[in-house]
Amino acid sequence: NTMRRRKECLNCGRRFTTYEYIETIELMVKKKDGRLERFDINKIIRGLQKACEKRPVTMEQIRELAEKVRQELMQRGKEEITSQEIGDLVMKYLKSLDRVAYIRFASVYRRFEEPEDFRRVLQEVKEE
Repeated sequence: NTMRRRKECLNCGRRFTTYEYIETIELMVKKKDGRLERFDINKIIRGLQKACEKRPVTMEQIRELAEKVRQELMQRGKEEITSQEIGDLVMKYLKSLDRVAYIRFASVYRRFEEPEDFRRVLQEVKEE
């Protein structure tokens, strides 16, 4: 991640070396209680594994989805993101991958407590 360059001063003609580093953004996640923690793609993968259990979704597809989420978050250029932004992106991509897994994920992410919560999401999925 370092680039070494040899340059020459236009005034005195002396040569010198510069080192250039790629600046990486370390994503921080703002939790609902206000705490900040480092972004961890493995948390997304674990959540997706639970949602996709006994579904025709491969581990490779799960990793690809998690990476899409990470890439989209990085492209936003913000150092701080909310857990809600992450969850919303996961749901966006999961819906097109497997609708049953989407409903499972939604039930945990949105904290379903009543059967009506499931009916609402089922109706939403049917309409699309």
